[in-house]
Amino acid sequence: MHAPDPSPAYGRRELVLVAVLLVAMTRLVEQPAAFVVASMLPFVIVVAGVGILEGDDSTVRPVGALLIPAVLTGGAGAAIGLIEPGLALVPYLAVFAFLLDRTLALEMRLLAQPGVATDSDRARVLLAAVAAAFAAFTGVAALVPGGMAQPGGAAGVAGAGAQLAEGGIVVLAAADALVAAVLGFRVATFRYGTARDAARSALTYAIVVAVAAGAIRAIGLPLLVGPAVLTLVFYLWDALHGTAPARRREPRFLWETILLIVLAGVVVAWNLRLRT
Repeated sequence: MHAPDPSPAYGRRELVLVAVLLVAMTRLVEQPAAFVVASMLPFVIVVAGVGILEGDDSTVRPVGALLIPAVLTGGAGAAIGLIEPGLALVPYLAVFAFLLDRTLALEMRLLAQPGVATDSDRARVLLAAVAAAFAAFTGVAALVPGGMAQPGGAAGVAGAGAQLAEGGIVVLAAADALVAAVLGFRVATFRYGTARDAARSALTYAIVVAVAAGAIRAIGLPLLVGPAVLTLVFYLWDALHGTAPARRREPRFLWETILLIVLAGVVVAWNLRLRT
């Protein structure tokens, strides 16, 4: 018998170590450069992870498997500004390293297995996507000035308590929508046979989360409550939308998208009215 090849595990751990170091270094960067650095982290993880996950099989296309780890890393890098410098960073980075390692291990196993993913595998991918969504939604709210409301308008957290400008809410909603689209695409690939169908499904995730982000910030839910509610919206939409692939051919699918666009217009008008 031959011993299992340890190189994939070593490569995964090296990628986790690099990601932890990059996230930790992001804490040293101040705004507005922090927004740029955190936005680059997902691309770094994808580029670095492709070489690790491909292995010797040229037919493997691991980019999709790296979407959740990339979003998780970018979210952790963006949200680390909420953590006070010092020992408090240690448990934060430890939790991030654990989540990233387990997510990469899951995705690498799914790439290596010959059969289709089971319902249990899909549930694990969704759980990883939900964790990445919460990290990313928190990071977006932390980096956008005024993106994270605070009770009474007091300033106690970086980025909290400030007045959110009209342009800020557009950036906030667009960034949250992008996060939802990427994660929605990944979870949708397990339901749909083609990337085009998965992309159509991902668009609905983006619209729903963008609408919810605008409404939540208009209400002014404090601190981490907003990101938590957005994460719940993402999860519930996946549960509601996770039906048979034949559903995309139904007229109801189109009408749902139109309704979401109308709701988006209502939320935009609501936010503009609050500022007049």
